[in-house]
Amino acid sequence: MLIYDYAKLATGSVTDNPLRTFLTTLGITIGIAAVILLTSIGEGVNQFIIKQFTQFGTTLIQIQPGKTTVMGGSVSAINTTRPLSIDDVTALSRLPYIEASVGFVVGNAEIKANQRQRRTSVYGTSPDFPRAFAFEVAMGSFLPDDNPHTPRATAVIGNTVKNELYGDANPLGEFIRVGGSRYRVIGVMEPKGQMLGFDLDDTVYLPLARAMSLFNSASIMEIDLSYREDIPVKTVIENVQHLLTTRHGTDDITITSQEQMMAVLNSILKVLTSAVAGLGTISLVVGGIGILTIMMIAVRERTKEIGLLRALGATRLNVLTLFLGEAIILAAMGGLAGLLIGASAAYLIHFFIPLLPVKISWFYIVLAELVAVTIGLVAGALPAARAASMVPLDALRSE
Repeated sequence: MLIYDYAKLATGSVTDNPLRTFLTTLGITIGIAAVILLTSIGEGVNQFIIKQFTQFGTTLIQIQPGKTTVMGGSVSAINTTRPLSIDDVTALSRLPYIEASVGFVVGNAEIKANQRQRRTSVYGTSPDFPRAFAFEVAMGSFLPDDNPHTPRATAVIGNTVKNELYGDANPLGEFIRVGGSRYRVIGVMEPKGQMLGFDLDDTVYLPLARAMSLFNSASIMEIDLSYREDIPVKTVIENVQHLLTTRHGTDDITITSQEQMMAVLNSILKVLTSAVAGLGTISLVVGGIGILTIMMIAVRERTKEIGLLRALGATRLNVLTLFLGEAIILAAMGGLAGLLIGASAAYLIHFFIPLLPVKISWFYIVLAELVAVTIGLVAGALPAARAASMVPLDALRSE
């Protein structure tokens, strides 16, 4: 039997019964559409979050006081963890490969200026902050490199704070009260927008020591380091750990690189994307059962046709291939329709909800279509085997 004859017989059965074909492929269509839609949203969110985190650079490590690992020993042992200090920030800045060393104390306070007031986030930080996190100063300058323990009362404000308190006026040189203390505004940061729902521009930056005094904090919450791109992160971590262990007398810190954070984040997002893709497979299974049922009915209805084909010289393999091909065509048609519907739905959702990112992945497109064809092949195997096993004479005599 020629390939043309195979194609004509297989497609003829599909096109002769359009309603049956539609209902048979509906389950596959819904399943593939769900997979494409959900994975597009998942991949879009994945790319969005990665972009949000990498906008601050990719060569960062974070240092926090205390160990997150479980240690052995008596529960009554004295806690020997030392807090991170301003001197630690200074010492770390002198390490090889370190481009910026930034300490952080974060809180919330009431600010007043220009006869207006509001509450906002207050960051106590170091002069190296803009260089470490790729922030730019729009007006004036950032915090000066003063004595870290006795810095001057200066402040840098975010763009939102500037607009709320000063409007179109120039705030440089003006005074702002933060938690009751007066600071001179020396700079305004470039607009940075939002990150995961937080307004990065609704912020006031103060010298680290003054913020620690404002929030009555005896220690720094964390230290962030920016290092040279050509240096392996493992080398940087080893040097940092050795220095702080020497200073503190014990290994009492937790160091996390941005690579580690991104790896964990990627693994979580991949699991979520795979999970939502798995939900679509439920419809694919239902679609496979639908193809199996319809193909069994088709074999019963076309018994005489099968007997005639066998009587005319068609082999068992020819009949088997014919019905398998028909099942694969049904599944492939449902898969293509699902791809079109899923992709269209993803773009429509992004059009009406621009804040919801979508990204259609070719990997999932190819995988979804291959799964659809495979389901068609598996679902059509039993009906095709039954058709191929028919005895020609019995098939011709059937009612």
